[in-house]
Amino acid sequence: MRTYVLRRLLQTIPLLLGISALTFLLLQLAPGDFLNTMAENPAISTETIEAMRRRFGLDQPWYVQYGLYLKNLFLRFDFGESFSRHQPVFAVLREGLINTLILASAAAIVTWGLSIPLGVWAAVRQYSWVDKALSLMAFVWLSIPEVLSGLLLLLLAARTGWFPVGGMRTLDWENLDALGRLLDLLHHLALPALVVGLIPLAGRMRQMRANLLDVLRLDYVTTARAKGLDENTVVFKHALRNAINPLITLFGFTLGSLVSGSFVAEIIFSWPGLGRITLDAILSQDQYLVMGSVLMASVVLIAGNLIADMLLAIADPRIAYD
Repeated sequence: MRTYVLRRLLQTIPLLLGISALTFLLLQLAPGDFLNTMAENPAISTETIEAMRRRFGLDQPWYVQYGLYLKNLFLRFDFGESFSRHQPVFAVLREGLINTLILASAAAIVTWGLSIPLGVWAAVRQYSWVDKALSLMAFVWLSIPEVLSGLLLLLLAARTGWFPVGGMRTLDWENLDALGRLLDLLHHLALPALVVGLIPLAGRMRQMRANLLDVLRLDYVTTARAKGLDENTVVFKHALRNAINPLITLFGFTLGSLVSGSFVAEIIFSWPGLGRITLDAILSQDQYLVMGSVLMASVVLIAGNLIADMLLAIADPRIAYD
């Protein structure tokens, strides 16, 4: 396992290089840059613009800019400086990444905390009203785009006042005690987590149902029942462990979709995470901030896939990584 993890970590280096090169190339193909936008302000002189262009290295060819970026990244772990915020990129992204991971983690709890028990319930009650109701809910929720569901929940919050319409904390956050801050955070987190978590929940629930139904038809399950074992023992001790393995392999992909889905929810609910930072950076053509956001999101996705493989090996002793 240790050798496998080390090999996977080494494989991420060329992968991240490819992602950074593609992102940098796309940014270079976009017309104009951050300083062109600043030049439209008559209060900023041409000399100031040219001095900033030399300072940020934007007067150099694109390949020189990219080489300097990689040099600073690998030798100094320096993601560059944000043009618009006048801060190091890592300092800007640090808090946003934490907020995005909070939202993605809450959405993961919604997705996996509900999909597995609901999928098991639908499988053991196959063709009953429970199974049909859960299937209808899954199909309906899969048909609703994430943007639409977010806007509908935002409208619900605005009309009823049950939930905040945006942000991550209230204005009197600093005056609250530790428990009050936690409750306030959960109150603001509820609707964004539902928006991000419910769409993958529907798909994972249907997969859990199908996997368990397939396992329940296998010979060893029939043998366990013939021996007189209790149905709960057959389902939860013998069948569920094998049925859940395919879902574990999807954990990494789900984590990636939760992070990307968080970007949409962050914009709708004004959640201060990577999504809002990336959107602002793209609109202002703050290239190093965009690069840092893309790389951090890529690292989260790669880490999710690695964790999924390790969890699969733990859940199924038959799997061994050399």
